[in-house]
Amino acid sequence: MTAQPSLLKAAFWMALSIASFLTMSVAGRETTSVLNVFQVLELRSVIGWFIILPVVMASGGFTAMRSSRMKLHVARNVVHYVGQGAWLYALTLIPLAELISVEFTTPIWTAILAVSFLGERMTRARIASIVLGLIGVIVIVRPSAGSVNPGHLMVLGAAVCFGISMVMVKSLTRTESTIRIIFWMLIVQSALGLVPALYEWRNPPLDLWPWIVVIAFTGMSSHLCLARALVYAEATLIAPMDFLRVPLSALIGWLLYSEQIDIYVAVGAALILAGNMLNLKRKAPKPEEIAAA
Repeated sequence: MTAQPSLLKAAFWMALSIASFLTMSVAGRETTSVLNVFQVLELRSVIGWFIILPVVMASGGFTAMRSSRMKLHVARNVVHYVGQGAWLYALTLIPLAELISVEFTTPIWTAILAVSFLGERMTRARIASIVLGLIGVIVIVRPSAGSVNPGHLMVLGAAVCFGISMVMVKSLTRTESTIRIIFWMLIVQSALGLVPALYEWRNPPLDLWPWIVVIAFTGMSSHLCLARALVYAEATLIAPMDFLRVPLSALIGWLLYSEQIDIYVAVGAALILAGNMLNLKRKAPKPEEIAAA
C-alpha cells in the first residue's frame, strides 16, 4: 500500500516496534528457560492470531485478508520462522547484550538486499549510519579473541534471515495492508511450527502464562509496527533506527538486573545515536522516488 513518505511517522512506528522487540527479549528469556523453542514459537503465533482477530474483523474480515501474493507471504514467513527460531535458541546460549549486538548485522544484509532487489539507493549518509552503528555495537560488546560460540553463529544466521524478511516485507507493503501481512505471518508460522512444537510439548506452568501472553502480543505488535514503519520509509532508512535497541537493552539491564553502564556502553550508545540522527537528517524521498523504486 503506497503512502506519503514521512520520517516522523516512520520513526513513531519504529519506536513502538523497538519497544515491542525489547519486551519480547525479556519475555523470550523467561519462556525459553522452561519450554522448548518450537513450543514458544507456536504459542506465540496461535495466541497472537487470536489477539489480532478483532482487528482483522474490523478491517473487512477474512475476505479482506485474501492476497494475490501468497507465494511471497509464505516465502517471507518460512525465512522469518527459521530466523526467529535461531534467535530464540541463541537466547539460551549467550547473554542478551551479545545476542542483540550480533543481531545488528541485520541492517547490512537489509541494505545490500534492498539495493539489489528493491532498487533503493545506498547513499553516503546511510553507509555512514550503518558504519557508526556497527562501531557502536563493537564498542559496547568489546568482543575478545577466542573460540566462536555456537550462539553467535545462530544469531548471525538469524540476522541474515531477518534482513531477507525485512526486504520481503517492504515489497509486500507496496500492495498489502499491514494487517494482512501480520495475519498471514501468524497463520503460516502456526502451520510451520505445529509438528515440532507437539513433538516435545509440555504443559506450561501457571506462573509462566503471563510471559507467554506477553511474548505473543509483542511478537505480533513488533512486526505490525515494523510493517507500518516500512510503509512510510525505505528499508535502508528504517533498518539503522533499530540500532537504538542496543543502548536501550543496556538501560533495561541496569534497571531490571542492576547491570552497570560503563564508559564503553556510553560511548557505543553515543555512536549509535549519532548514526541514527545522521540517517534521519537526510531529506525524505519524494513519492515518485518511492513509486519508481
